[in-house]
Amino acid sequence: MLSKNQFAVLADAAINPQHSQRARSKRIGISLGSVNAAMQQLRERGALDENARVTEIGRELLEPYKVDNAIIMAAGLSSRFAPISYERPKGMLRVRGEVLIERQIRQLKEAGIDDITVVVGYMKEMFFYLEDLFGVTIRVNEDYASRNNNSTLMLVREKLGNTYICSSDNYFTQNVFEPYVYEAYYSAVYFEGPTDEYVLHTGAGNRIVGVTVGGADAYGMSGHAYFDRKYSATFKRILEEEYDRPDTASKLWEDLYREHLNELSMVMRPYEPGVIYEFDSLEEIGDFDPTFIDNVDSSILDNICKTLGVERGAVFGIEPISRGLTNLSFKFETPDGQYVYRHPGAGTDAIINRSAEAFSQKIAYDLGLDDTFIYEDPEEGWKISRYLPTCVEMDYHDKGQVSRALAMARTLHTSGARSEWSFDVHQKTKEIIALLDEAHRSSYSDFRTLFELIDGLASDVATDGTEPCLCHNDFYSPNLLVQGEKMYLIDWEYSGMSDYASDLGTFVCCSDYGLDEAAWVIKEYFQRPPTQRELVHCLSYIAISSYYWFIWALYKDACGAPVGEWLYLWYKNAKLFGNAARAQS
Repeated sequence: MLSKNQFAVLADAAINPQHSQRARSKRIGISLGSVNAAMQQLRERGALDENARVTEIGRELLEPYKVDNAIIMAAGLSSRFAPISYERPKGMLRVRGEVLIERQIRQLKEAGIDDITVVVGYMKEMFFYLEDLFGVTIRVNEDYASRNNNSTLMLVREKLGNTYICSSDNYFTQNVFEPYVYEAYYSAVYFEGPTDEYVLHTGAGNRIVGVTVGGADAYGMSGHAYFDRKYSATFKRILEEEYDRPDTASKLWEDLYREHLNELSMVMRPYEPGVIYEFDSLEEIGDFDPTFIDNVDSSILDNICKTLGVERGAVFGIEPISRGLTNLSFKFETPDGQYVYRHPGAGTDAIINRSAEAFSQKIAYDLGLDDTFIYEDPEEGWKISRYLPTCVEMDYHDKGQVSRALAMARTLHTSGARSEWSFDVHQKTKEIIALLDEAHRSSYSDFRTLFELIDGLASDVATDGTEPCLCHNDFYSPNLLVQGEKMYLIDWEYSGMSDYASDLGTFVCCSDYGLDEAAWVIKEYFQRPPTQRELVHCLSYIAISSYYWFIWALYKDACGAPVGEWLYLWYKNAKLFGNAARAQS
């Protein structure tokens, strides 16, 4: 066992032989007197010879401190870095002429660390070339979309020993890596003023004794961490014990650490300003590399600039919008106003007709249903709309707002507009079921029973002779935005010629309505009591729509983009309204 000063001197002597004590003192940050004392102690132990060269005994003493390997976490989406992260992983960005993860791998190798594992998930294929270029090991984290970074360390837990834990998107202006490290640490930088980073509280010897989320004028976690073997053994045990708990999925590995500070010993290693960079926005990376925005390969920025007639430098204030179930969206500003860019989500190409959507968006604009619309590419599916800063979603329990929404549906259905594209909700359901079969997600116990109920209702309503009309087919509160006395019907991805009740079905199935509220909606839509046949027709479509969205949610889940509690809501409503329609018929 070496003291901290003995270790610092011996490790430096192994890396930088034949350097003067004065140079060594400056480099390792301890006084010249402490260096001389440590060197004398090391000579007495046989770790240094008379010429201050490391002996075999010295190398044996250093062996417990030798870095075994590095893990680079590169699985996540980095949604805060929209829109660039929609097109490529953040670690693949080129900053000051170097790809971020490539620069970090080179720095690790320069420090003598060749055993490097890169854990990938989002756009994983973009990292595969690193295996041949640098000889790294690639591991695929299939849980990256449903769990936080604890899943990355769980995947490679057998690799944890004396291990650097790195993030692929960090930029280090100096090489922060070393072949020998004394003890587990987390790197930190000083944040002036308020910060929402994880703030570190330390005791004697910079030992971390507390971690809080947010603070002011304090050191916070930033950059890489280092696990020594003792820390790794304890952390692996805790991770394995807590991994399957429901609340663990959303946690960072740092959350597990701060919940077990009494078991996990780690020190803070502070760095001077300008050494460690973590970029959380385009503005931050643009401040660091002024050429980045002009040089980054981004079709999204090109689309914005071409459509709005602005230069890249005029696009600012980018903020992700996370509420959509289907797509990735962000708002941004130009000198002319605020806008929203909609980027097609994972798996949507197989289930959405973008040409039909673009056609219907133009109809909606002409009818006054959505005058936020600016442009949509009918082939690629990206869209630009005006941003409504003070709008709110329609409230299902505000009857005035519900009545206005249903009036908009009637306006659309009676407009006489005709699309060359159709949307048969039950046929679409069967198409997605075929995709689910490929993913082996349609084998749960009552799948056949529920399908037969819905299939029977679809056969029945097909005999009603209802004339198809242009429908929105995604008619629910997040797509009905209220701004004062005005309401907007947005997001026309599923639009096409369909049964009018398709919109009523989606409207009700995405609410918490029971049978009585659904009956009121149907009456309000007709502006009169419905006939018995109309009532059964609409109840059937609520069930059919519920089932469609349930199957759609299963498909999204299979694509790695789960929609949460919506899936269970649609499952329940398919049964509730399906059985009600069958009882009324």
